[in-house]
Amino acid sequence: MHAIFRLWQADRETPRTVLLVIAVLAGIAAAPVLAASSDSSQMEWWNMGMKLFGGLALFLFGMEQMAEALKAVAGERMKIILAKLTTNRFMGAMTGAFVTAVIQSSSVTTVLVVGFITAGLMSMAQSIGVIMGANIGTTITAQIVAFKVTKAALLMVAVGFSMLSFSKQEKIKQYGGMLMGLGMIFFGMSVMSDAMSPLRSYQPFLDLMTSMDNPLIGILVAAVFTGLVQSSSATTGIVIVMASQGFISLSAGIALAFGANIGTCVTAMLASIGKPREAVRAAVVHVMFNVFGVLLWIGLIGQLAEFVTWFSPSHPELSGVDRLAADTPRQIANAHTVFNIANTLIFIGFTGQFARLVEWLVPDKPLEEKVIARPKFLDDALLETPSLALDRVRLEIGHMGDRTKDMLEQIMPAILRGDQGSIRAVAKIDDEVDILHGCIITYLGRISQNTLTEEQTHDFIHLMAAANDLENIGDVIETDLVHLGYERIEQGVSVSDATRKILQELHHVVSSAVDMATDAVMENDQVAAQEVIAMKGDINRFMESAAMHQARRLVAEEPNRLAAYTLEMDIIEKLKRIYYFSKRMAKAVMPEETQERAA
Repeated sequence: MHAIFRLWQADRETPRTVLLVIAVLAGIAAAPVLAASSDSSQMEWWNMGMKLFGGLALFLFGMEQMAEALKAVAGERMKIILAKLTTNRFMGAMTGAFVTAVIQSSSVTTVLVVGFITAGLMSMAQSIGVIMGANIGTTITAQIVAFKVTKAALLMVAVGFSMLSFSKQEKIKQYGGMLMGLGMIFFGMSVMSDAMSPLRSYQPFLDLMTSMDNPLIGILVAAVFTGLVQSSSATTGIVIVMASQGFISLSAGIALAFGANIGTCVTAMLASIGKPREAVRAAVVHVMFNVFGVLLWIGLIGQLAEFVTWFSPSHPELSGVDRLAADTPRQIANAHTVFNIANTLIFIGFTGQFARLVEWLVPDKPLEEKVIARPKFLDDALLETPSLALDRVRLEIGHMGDRTKDMLEQIMPAILRGDQGSIRAVAKIDDEVDILHGCIITYLGRISQNTLTEEQTHDFIHLMAAANDLENIGDVIETDLVHLGYERIEQGVSVSDATRKILQELHHVVSSAVDMATDAVMENDQVAAQEVIAMKGDINRFMESAAMHQARRLVAEEPNRLAAYTLEMDIIEKLKRIYYFSKRMAKAVMPEETQERAA
């Protein structure tokens, strides 16, 4: 009970988790009634219901456990794979299938794609190939559960638990979690299968299952159930469990799999609410592709059934319900895979048309009241996959860095010759930097609620430090340099052409350092980071040259010479401080031993 409460506390907003908790609690609540009941037929119904809900809970929880372990094992490489292997629509589809098979969520793959579109790394047409491929990736779970290895389920749980509990190596723990989750999937299937076996002789239930041969009813039932649990893999797994008892025919199983494909669109649409237009368009593409695919095949269910029967394993030595139970699970899994692969091959040639259609259906919003700033890349859907969420933080730091660089570019002209309006405009940009900084720190705080690997913890610490350094640069500009600009106006100080040239050269070098440091953090680029650190010598030479120039200018016969000297030296000092923060950002990208040498 304590474990269920912890699960509820950890993820109470996920409909699938809510259903899982309700299922387990329903089973627990049924126990007293079971013990108190004196009616044997009633007792049997309660027993079946308890086992069915409990098995469903184990099945769903096992899927969650396996997916979490898979993401921990391979999640670090998902962004790199998506970014590098989407050069054309076919590679995009293959990449989408692979990433979704690992992440076990086509919705998360879609979120990643939206981020690449927003960052300008991928076009809408390229993203459609990835979204299509994601549907293929979701069929992997069905293929796994179609294997009849339920006898080894508890052994897998035991071995996985041992690896998870007693190993000190992070990788072994992750593989243990994956094996334990897989064992729970098979054990949950076994419990559900046992619970349903008495229904083989219950005619009303058999009549209900016969009605699933009507494809429209099957599609509707599976779509509604998938919308509730928000997992097409879970629905298909349960369909395979029913098939293993001989309750449904292959045609009915195919119709239910079709319905699961439509029902999973609910997750994508819900996730797009309140998001940028790119996210809405990606969700619409997901819906259109799945719905069009089902409409295309709804009249060809019989032909698809014949095709998968032809190449799927069969058991001719059996007959009747026993043969149906032996053959149908694998046939349904194969039909699900063939359906999604065929749809991808059919529609992959129309990605350009899909892109134009969805851009027409979901046009850009008209300009509304101006929002000061909002994050572009942070997405709650990735929080459960820390490696991917941390990559989003890198992108958002790049976004924050762009606004900081805008401040830095505009401040020098404003200080040297601008009016109060131009200085005030620079100060206002800092409001955007502060908002983005707050969003990044809050998002990092939510990431930290997950269990992080040593490498992820290292990235987490340095990304937080980089966000703080950028915010400090913004504060130096907004608080110190803006104040110096106002002082120049109030005191009527005029900066000479020679001094202005030196200050502008120093400003250019410091701006380059901030630019490269931000890119180094965003792309985890150690070469760029090393260049920023190596600029220390140039910065020091500029500082010495500027100081010598200022010392010579101090004796010049000019009005307000002392005030001008003080102003100019303060500007130099603040620029040096900005370089200090950019160098600190760059050092965080370097390996620990290099950081010590660069200190």
